[in-house]
Formats: sequence, structure tokens, C-alpha cells
Amino acid sequence: MLNFFYTVNEKISSIVWGLPMIIAMISMGGYFTFKSRFFQITRFKLIFKSTLGSIFKKRGNDGISPFKAMATALAGSAGTGNIIGVATAIAAGGPGAIFWMWISGLLGMMTKFAEVTLSVHFREKKDGAWRGGPMYYIKNGLGKRAAPLAAVFAALCAIASFGVGNMTQVNSMSVSWQRSFNIPAVYMGIGMAVIVALVIFGKMSKISSIAGFIVPFMSIFYVAGSIIVICVNIENLPNAVASIFAGAFGLRQAGGGVLGFTMAQAVRFGVSRGVFTNEAGMGSSPIAHASADTSHPAAQGMWGAIEVFLDTIVVCTITALAILSSPVYLAGSCTIDWALTSAAFADVLGPFGEYFISVSLALFSFATIIGWSYYGISCVEFLFKKHRKAASCIYRVLYVSCIIPGATLSLNVLWTAADTLNGLMAVPNIIAVALLSKYVFEDINDFLPKSVPISKYKFVKSKEQPLC
Repeated sequence: MLNFFYTVNEKISSIVWGLPMIIAMISMGGYFTFKSRFFQITRFKLIFKSTLGSIFKKRGNDGISPFKAMATALAGSAGTGNIIGVATAIAAGGPGAIFWMWISGLLGMMTKFAEVTLSVHFREKKDGAWRGGPMYYIKNGLGKRAAPLAAVFAALCAIASFGVGNMTQVNSMSVSWQRSFNIPAVYMGIGMAVIVALVIFGKMSKISSIAGFIVPFMSIFYVAGSIIVICVNIENLPNAVASIFAGAFGLRQAGGGVLGFTMAQAVRFGVSRGVFTNEAGMGSSPIAHASADTSHPAAQGMWGAIEVFLDTIVVCTITALAILSSPVYLAGSCTIDWALTSAAFADVLGPFGEYFISVSLALFSFATIIGWSYYGISCVEFLFKKHRKAASCIYRVLYVSCIIPGATLSLNVLWTAADTLNGLMAVPNIIAVALLSKYVFEDINDFLPKSVPISKYKFVKSKEQPLC
């Protein structure tokens, strides 16, 4: 039965992540990039200053801080995709997949900027807290006729949360811990279920506070270890970088047919794994960003852009270089794709390297699981407005219950299912973002002349020449 599901899902995934979806994802990011005159590049200094450079600025009490909103969103995206996803992308698409992951990330910065901006622009206040996301900007931006599309997204996102943000994460962690510490997967599942239950049976502020603490800690912890591995294998680094660019276009392949297939694989797995880890175009993280105490939609949009930059351009690149510069990868001595990262670290740090990856996976997995729980809760409450409290409670119980079986299922089945769900929930979101793009550019032009200081910004239309 499991093999049948895997075969069927693989066929669906190949269709969902076929040429149309690849073109749609790249075109969406490309459209916002060119129309905004390469905002994520030309205005990167402003993006950095307005986000990470303003972490310690005092804010009001109308929602959670922009940083905590971004941390919650980053918790939902910075999961096993940064460790296991990069390894499987390299194994399936070759080193060239990383190049297309970069392209996905660079263009995805503007896609995420647009999603987050729209999410704040069309958000609503309910029970004293801000609520937003694709279902809200579809409903409020496109009108009543688009209500079914909003419901479709909310339903797909709620379903996807069980796979993308839950079972895939705990499965990768449990497999790693069983390998490193010989702890049975079912025990890891039970342990994670208990910890997650203690967190998600609370308010958004509780989830965001925990994410705000875990995300910076786990990121610094993992990046520091990765840099050590890269430095030890520094002599292999130039060839590792060269292999990324050569593999991206199949330049090292002999025949035209092989070249085309190799490049297609690199593009497919690079973009799909890139989207899996940064979630640009999926519409999930804007749900968390909408709850921020921000002064302007575009101001929070920049937090969305920096989120993708940190997740894909920084963390995923460091993982890729650690793998590609490792003698283990170069010698082909590791035949298990998801274990490439662990093997690369173990080659340098010995047994501690494998333990390091296992601990990192646990932190990343936990952060992602609690981040996605909020997405699912928000979508369920949107779908069942009149009975949202009961629906939310039922969802929480089911979400926690799926952690234990998720720890014991086949990793390949879960990854392909996650890819499929990612693609399906992206469809209604991409349609909505494209149709509402004018509001994104209006907010950019409205924001830029008054961009400093952000905390004192007021909605005053500028008479200056618009950027786009």
C-alpha cells in the first residue's frame, strides 16, 4: 500500500512541479524583481537596516514585534529543508541544484516581500489580534467572488501543515537520532509530541516568544559548526563552487540528451527544495507576518525578504558548501542522500559531527513544527468562523497526534508528499498575488520616501516620482 502511494504521489509531484510550476514561480519573482527595479538588490542596505538593524527599537503593543513575527515565520521555514533538503537536492539534481536554489531564493525575496506586504495590507483584527494571510487578501482584495479560492488555500494549507511542517520534520529528526544515539523513532515521536503540545495549546504570543528565542540560537549554532567544516576542507572549496555553476547547466555532461535531462533535474530539485525551505510563493509565512505590530505593509514586507535571504542564501548555501567540499561527497562513499550532511560533519568532527547534526535537526524540526501549527490553526479558524474555537482545539489534537506516526514512516514517501502539497497550496496564492500586484507597488512607492525612521511612519502619499 505504501509503495502504491509513493508511486502515485511521485507522478503527481512530477506534474505539480513540472515546467508550468517552475515557470510560474520564477516568473512571479522575476516580475516583482524587474518591476521594482531589483528592489531586493538595490535596496538591500535599506532592507537590512529596517529589519535586523532595528531589532532593538521599541514598538507599540498592537500585536507582536516585527522580529518575532519574522522569527515565527522563519521557524516555519527554517527546518530540515536547510539540512536534509539541501542534501537530497544535491543527490537528486547534482551540485547544479544549488545554483537554481539561489535563483529561487533571490527571486523569492521579492515574492515573499509581495506576499507579506499584501498580508498586512488586507489583514483584519479579531479578538484584539491581527489576522492575515492569503485567505484574507484573497477575500478582501479580490472580493466575494474569490471566496472559494480563499477557502481552497486555507484548506490546502491546513492539510499541508501535517506533512510539510509536521511529519517530514519529526521524521528527519527521529531517523537522525536513532542513527546517532540509538533511540527508537517512536520514543522520539512521543517526546516531541509532548513538548509541542505544551507549546501549541496556547496563544500566538507564546509561540512567537519561543520562536524568537530558538531561531537566532539554532541558526548561530548551526552556521558556526558548518563554517568549521568548510574551513577544514577549504582546499576543496573552489572546486565545490565551480561544480555548482557547471552542474547548473549540465556543462560536465557528454551528450545533449543527458545535458538536457541533467539541467532539468537541477532546475526541478533546486527550485522545489528552495521553495520548500524558504516557502516563497506558498503563502504560509505571511500568516505569521500579518500579526506584527508594524507601521506599514512594505515595512513588514522587508522582513519577509530578509527571511528568505537568511534561510536560503545564507544557511542553505553554507550547508551545500559543507557537503560539496567534503571528501566524503567527493569520494562518493556516502550512498544515502539524506545522510550526506551528517557524513560531511562526521568526517571533520568525528562522532561529535553526527551528534551535532542530530541536535541541529531537533532544534530546526521543533521550530518548524510550532511555526506551522500556527499556520494550520489560522487556516482552520478562517474556514470554521462560527465554530473556530472548537475547530482550533480539534486541529491541535490531530496535529500533535500526527507527530508520533510521522516519526516512523518512510522518509522518501514524506518528502515527495511534502513537495506535492507545497505545489498545490502555491497555486491559489500565486494567482491572488499576481492579481493584487498593483497594491504591492503602491505600498512600495508610498513607503520609500518616508522609510526612515520606520517606527514613526504615517500614511502620507508621496509626491515624488514613484519607483515602480
